[in-house]
Amino acid sequence: MAWNEPGGNRNDNDPWGTGGGRRGNDQGPPDLDEALKKGLEKLNRMLGGKGGNSGNSGGSSSGGSAGGFGAVIALAAILALGYVVFQSFYTVDEQERAVVLRFGEYSTTENPGLRFKVPLIDRVYKVGVTNVRTAQSSGQMLTMDENLVTVDLQVQYRVGNARDYVLNVRDSNEALSFATDSALRHEVGSSTLDEVLTEGRAELAIRVEQRLQSFLREYGAGLEVVRVNVESTQPPSAVQDAFREVQRAREDEQRLKEEAETYRNRIVPEARGQAQRLIEEANAYLEEVVERARGESSRFTQLLEVYEIAPAVTRERMYIQAVEQVLANSSKIFIDTESSGNMMYLPLDRLMQGTGGSSSSSRSSGGSNQADIGMLTDQVLQELRSRQDTNIRRSR
Repeated sequence: MAWNEPGGNRNDNDPWGTGGGRRGNDQGPPDLDEALKKGLEKLNRMLGGKGGNSGNSGGSSSGGSAGGFGAVIALAAILALGYVVFQSFYTVDEQERAVVLRFGEYSTTENPGLRFKVPLIDRVYKVGVTNVRTAQSSGQMLTMDENLVTVDLQVQYRVGNARDYVLNVRDSNEALSFATDSALRHEVGSSTLDEVLTEGRAELAIRVEQRLQSFLREYGAGLEVVRVNVESTQPPSAVQDAFREVQRAREDEQRLKEEAETYRNRIVPEARGQAQRLIEEANAYLEEVVERARGESSRFTQLLEVYEIAPAVTRERMYIQAVEQVLANSSKIFIDTESSGNMMYLPLDRLMQGTGGSSSSSRSSGGSNQADIGMLTDQVLQELRSRQDTNIRRSR
């Protein structure tokens, strides 16, 4: 039968140890103090103490109190042991490094993984070493030519040495801010305003990065500069319009220089080509003149040889050739005769018209102008001989 079965029967099977006679028909919850006392007595018996009940004598009661105190101590010891074990292990992530201090002095730097430390003796500082952080810097400063300029700067950095980052500098971010401001002012103070505002911005960022890294290395801050970006460089607001005009003038100057360079690249090759063409033409003319002179000299030498053999015939032939060359470009000829003071006129143009039919037929058949001139010359000479004979007869 169950211990709480109705019927009014006495049942001592109450799991709380109260008994049906002492509780009567009370079906409410058990007494919390009494349940705690029962638990402490059981824990005391488990730890080797002596348990007792409320019906014992005074000595038994004092022994029970001592056993309860020992149980509390044992429970506190178990809790303390669990806390010590829990505090003895820690985990380091892949992005972190752990700096361990033992009695306040540097001990070691732990890599990622599950690590052990001595509780209450070792102190662990976890530092993220892979994530890149960003710091901003802005200020108004003087340039080398004593002009004011406002520079906005961004510094990207990360922790390079976890030990130096934890131990050497109390506030690494503040140290970085001071070092950035010092490096920036030093480099801007060594540059002119034009360099800071225009083409010198990229070089300014590189110089600031190098000097900032040097400062951080001297401080032992454990920080490593990844990149320095000069976001903007502006003159004071009161003179910004004038500087914009100067900037536009520089852009126009650069544009004109590029146009002039383009024109030079186009015109210089053309001039060189023309000069080379003139040189080639001059060389060709030189060769032509030299070869013509050589031909004339060779012809004269051959003519001299023929002249030495037959001077009269050669002289007459040379005279006829000279007359042919002279009369080839003339349509009218006047001849002074020796027998009389009259001037003889030869209308070659009419003579040419008279012989035009024959000359045109000869040209159409492939005859040359030299043949026509030769024919005309023969006619002129024949006419001259006939007139001389007539004059001789009259003089007789």
